[in-house]
Amino acid sequence: MALHAVSPAAASSPLRALSRRLAERPGCGCLPKQLVYSSKNFARLQAGQVDFVGRPLVLQHSDKRAVLTHATIEEIEAEKSVIEEQAKEKMEKAIETVQTNFNTVRTGRANPAMLDRIEVEYYGTPVNLKSIAQISTPDATSLLIQPYDKSSLKLIEKTIVAANLGVTPSNDGEVIRVTVPPLTSDRRKELAKTVAKLAEDGKVAIRNIRRDAIKAYDKLQKEKKLSEDNVKDLSADLQKVTDGYMKKIESIQKQKEENCLIFFSGTDENLDLKLTV
Repeated sequence: MALHAVSPAAASSPLRALSRRLAERPGCGCLPKQLVYSSKNFARLQAGQVDFVGRPLVLQHSDKRAVLTHATIEEIEAEKSVIEEQAKEKMEKAIETVQTNFNTVRTGRANPAMLDRIEVEYYGTPVNLKSIAQISTPDATSLLIQPYDKSSLKLIEKTIVAANLGVTPSNDGEVIRVTVPPLTSDRRKELAKTVAKLAEDGKVAIRNIRRDAIKAYDKLQKEKKLSEDNVKDLSADLQKVTDGYMKKIESIQKQKEENCLIFFSGTDENLDLKLTV
């Protein structure tokens, strides 16, 4: 084995000594000094976590010998694609939930969607109102509810009153008519607050989805499939996706709030179109 003489100064600085020896080898003259002079990279190099250009190494065992390899760009992109696509799918569902909840907030115009969350105790089982009755809008200020079973009329009427929608149902023994009164100033402000809360609930859901995706990246790092730098880069990309969905919620929230603040007049057809959800 060849022995190399090392000066006392070099002996006191293993980083500098290693850098000098590497630079003297063929093909290593262009090695960036910061990769070797960095104590962090030197420690990771000694521990077998990275190669000489800072890429993550994975130890693969066989019966005869151990071979060090690093995660390829293709492998990193594959992991990113799976986790990010799952996160996007969940975020899309969160947006749909927010929109559905917004539809239940009335804007002054009669809309069957305002009864979407009404559940009736039908023979001891809570069921959605739309599953036991037909709901229509004979005009811009009223709803008509025709139950398939007329014995449920009183129960439906009682449930609508208890829902505190700001409407008064009228039961004539055959159908239930719900008149939607114009929104007062105080009621519009209350509805705007409700919309803001629903929007915040949607944002919390988006943040939770992002958190779970980052946990998935952290797990891959612990399994040595991704490096710390990989996780940072992928998390940054995920944050951009998250920001995009946050803006979607803010957009539909703004539109709904504007609808809640518009004074409704059943005789104004143009205004009627603006209030359509």
